[in-house]
Amino acid sequence: MYYLLIFVCFVSTLLDSTNTHALNESLMICSESHEDRRLFMQDKPRSAYAQLPVIYFVTPTYPRREQIPELTRLAHTLLHVPRLHWLVANDRDRCDKFLDNMLNKFGIPFTYLASPMPSKFRNTKPAPRGVANRRAALQWLHQRNLTAGVLYFGDDDNTYDLRLFSEIRQTQRVSMFPVGLIAEYAVSGPVVRNGKVVAFLDSWVAGRRWPVDMAGFAVNLAYMSQYPNVNMPFKPGYEEDLFLRSIGLRIDQIEPKGNNCTEILVWHTQTKNKKSPTVRIDSALLNDRFNLGALFHSLKVMGVASASDTEGPRAVISKNGKGKPLSYFLS
Repeated sequence: MYYLLIFVCFVSTLLDSTNTHALNESLMICSESHEDRRLFMQDKPRSAYAQLPVIYFVTPTYPRREQIPELTRLAHTLLHVPRLHWLVANDRDRCDKFLDNMLNKFGIPFTYLASPMPSKFRNTKPAPRGVANRRAALQWLHQRNLTAGVLYFGDDDNTYDLRLFSEIRQTQRVSMFPVGLIAEYAVSGPVVRNGKVVAFLDSWVAGRRWPVDMAGFAVNLAYMSQYPNVNMPFKPGYEEDLFLRSIGLRIDQIEPKGNNCTEILVWHTQTKNKKSPTVRIDSALLNDRFNLGALFHSLKVMGVASASDTEGPRAVISKNGKGKPLSYFLS
């Protein structure tokens, strides 16, 4: 692994469709590793997969109390996927050392980006969450002139069948497949007849040519490289549609996956976000005599919870099913 901590300023070539000029964006590469330190994937040595195309798996994320557990869960899925480079783009204006160390320990090739949403969009409702992150990943791919492999946008709170990765790896232009638990119909995806995509099933069409979920398609990088103005604009609800329009997609080019789009290989599972709590607990219980000090330090670093002498609901400590005063444990 090599640690960069390089702050790179650039004028993006990705044009915002709501503005006719190029955006001035900033991209911070916190760290990256191109070394795959996993010895085995799916009971085979790493060398057995050397000829497979690389999947560039882009995960936009943002600080919240569920962030670390969701990335941990996702990482333990990706640990089983050979020839994958994980692009984690965090909606934050600086690098997070804890997140950096966590990503490195898995041994998966990765790039960790700090890619904050532009301030002018933060107070809009709905805010274009995840767009700056995905744009940063597209810029990273463009800067490295990567034209071999497959691009996939994989959110940190989705659930992935391992078969998905085997299928999208063979994408020639753009592959599509249904996503479960989407909106009113609980599914979104292509309608297929005789092996060809002919229409789309989605409960919110809203004039979109491509009414699909972000997790419902994959793109071959060689195909995408033919379109220098590839774009994902800051337009909530239309990110997928306008991105696919920017790469000149035609319906007859779509490759249906998931057994002709009859199987669900990715689920839009969402954790309901809650505010990180502060728990009132005597600081005397946070010393080296107990585990609570180290535990709450870890929780605070991850943004999950914090402890205070004066704020928040008082912690209930019990033994044998009965609440005990703090003095019971301190005596």
